Amino acid sequence: MNFETSFTSRGGMTSEPVSVESYISPEYFELERKRLFGRCWLVIGRVEELPNETDYIVRDVEICKAQVLVSRGRHGKISCFHNVCSHRANRIVLERTGSASAFVCGYHKWTYSLDGSLRGIPDSPSFFGIDKRDCGLKRIATEVWNGFIFINLDENPISLKDYLGEFGELLEGIHLPFSSTPIVYSAILNANWKAVMDGFSESYHVGAIHPNTIGDSFVSKINPYGRAHDMQFGGPHHRAIIVGNPDYVLPENRRVETLASSHIENMALSTTGNTASGANADEIAKMMTHHSVNMSKANGWVNDLNMIFPNFHIDLSTGGFWTHQFWPLAPGRTRWEVRLYAPRALSVRERFMQEHFTARFAEIVVEDLANTERQQAAMESGAKPFMALGDTEALIRHNLIHVDKWVRAETVAEAMES
Repeated sequence: MNFETSFTSRGGMTSEPVSVESYISPEYFELERKRLFGRCWLVIGRVEELPNETDYIVRDVEICKAQVLVSRGRHGKISCFHNVCSHRANRIVLERTGSASAFVCGYHKWTYSLDGSLRGIPDSPSFFGIDKRDCGLKRIATEVWNGFIFINLDENPISLKDYLGEFGELLEGIHLPFSSTPIVYSAILNANWKAVMDGFSESYHVGAIHPNTIGDSFVSKINPYGRAHDMQFGGPHHRAIIVGNPDYVLPENRRVETLASSHIENMALSTTGNTASGANADEIAKMMTHHSVNMSKANGWVNDLNMIFPNFHIDLSTGGFWTHQFWPLAPGRTRWEVRLYAPRALSVRERFMQEHFTARFAEIVVEDLANTERQQAAMESGAKPFMALGDTEALIRHNLIHVDKWVRAETVAEAMES
């Protein structure tokens, strides 16, 4: 197996040590609030979460102190608004999900249509000739790409197409199976959002942190340090093609895993230790035919890691796909969410396989996340002001460069410059 050994130079990056300041500084966090998350396109949900007209969901973007009301209005149009009443700036929708023909503020019954326009004001003559056309919900820029709903909190944002650039074109139209039935994990972690994301941006750690879970299924004699097969960079976005151990065989003492991994017609294998996920193989095959999947045709391919800047991962594998999202809460605090997309089980056997898959996935990420909190505490000690990153950690370096570029740029155009 041949491995690329110059991902860092391919991405136009230097190899110097990287400061930990952006992981621990309150001042830097404030710049990220305003100039990064306040100007970048952010994934807020999927269209399947609003299957019908009048459906809505409510999502938090804590770093921007925003709560977003996502609504599917008449004719199926998806719109996003700040969940703030024009009267006394109260929260309007209190449920996290539901269906409504109109949005009514519980404080004084101001009523809004699904398109955000103000429909009614109780005792309107007392409001000194107020013009309802000026008092609708504050709209948030909204676009949809590959079924993902994006928002941009900037008043005059760049288009999503221009923001995603060639990276968006590369993945355009990919079939993402089981998008309506995610299995969701979330946690509040005592670590900076970038530190949490770093742990899912390289496979150099797999042999060390995961020796009893997936270590042997990733590392091998020809790839003892978990190097990626390929990496690609597109503006602030990037991707890696990850390979595993092609000779991996389940040990005899892992009887439950062996049972869950035994071949069943129409089942697909996942990336975590070759454990069957209970996913429909025909749907997985449809995803795999997309030209972007395993573009390098790597032997022993495990998964593609696709990062949409600044905080969203789409992982594609032989067992389907999942996503990670990393929401900053404070310099040393993060809300992490992962969604594993799998079909509804149609038999006891499929349910068993899925339960095993999700439990094993959780076991693996707990190993990652516990380590991240230890790392954050160590960085905050000030003992080591820099990190030495290897070529296998080029995605981390690439992300830090572009985060810093955005927080220092006065304009979005400057941040997007090559």
